[in-house]
Amino acid sequence: MDVLTDAVAAMRIGTPHSSRTQIRAPWGVRFPPQDGAGFHVVLQGSCWLLRAHGEPIRLEVGDVAFLPRELGHALADSPTTPLAETGSPAVAATGSGALTVLLCGAYRLDQGRIHPLLAELPDVVHLPARVGRHSSLRGAIDLLGLELDTENLPGTSGVIAALLEVLLLYMLRAWHREQTGISGWSAALSDPAISSALHAMHRDPAAPWTVKSLGMQAGLSRSAFAHRFASIVGSTPQSYLTWWRMTLAVRLLRDTDEPLRGIARRCGYTSEYAFAKAFKREFGTAPGRYRTRAA
Repeated sequence: MDVLTDAVAAMRIGTPHSSRTQIRAPWGVRFPPQDGAGFHVVLQGSCWLLRAHGEPIRLEVGDVAFLPRELGHALADSPTTPLAETGSPAVAATGSGALTVLLCGAYRLDQGRIHPLLAELPDVVHLPARVGRHSSLRGAIDLLGLELDTENLPGTSGVIAALLEVLLLYMLRAWHREQTGISGWSAALSDPAISSALHAMHRDPAAPWTVKSLGMQAGLSRSAFAHRFASIVGSTPQSYLTWWRMTLAVRLLRDTDEPLRGIARRCGYTSEYAFAKAFKREFGTAPGRYRTRAA
């Protein structure tokens, strides 16, 4: 597994959903805060995204707006248009002005254990439409729009769910590719040495990794790797490895019935006791009790 895929999988809960909306000016709709993420794509016309914090953002045809943490926002034909609550009759009773067509979707994410790769995202990821940019993202949007336009075809619900998963990864990939900083997770994913070590940890979290063996994966000496990893990622290699192992343990406890000894082994602990001790140090509770509460 690669780091981006793992980061999303660790947070994903429930099933994503999407819809296609046609609406005529004047219109304005408010979306309340929720435990998840959402996106909007303008297929026709234009609109304004009104953020919980910050200036409004104008969205043109083809623009994508991804909100990785739903703090509450609004969409409107104009920043001055009165807003109605989602699902209210006022939203359906739109005007007779310019037509806007939107493709919208939402994901449920566990914000309690957010991967640092996603934590560094801004509240709104705005990906303007540009010729020749993000062709895979545009292709996924076109396919999703086509599926939403069909009715009762075999496999439609499965195709939509799969395309939403793909679209989430494409949006994240597009944002990280546009970052040019020398530190942070965008830099980590584009750095061959650090990326190689991260992939090794994610590919085999149970391996007895040391700073030296991870440095060998990166093609660097122990000290050079430790310094480079910390300066780019913001934590030591061992700290990140422990964090990832505990994140994996949480997902296995929440989503599977695997015995604790099996989870301990998959997370790199030689005994159930060592795993329980590390888990309690991280979360303040025993893994068995955590599983009971999660259920």
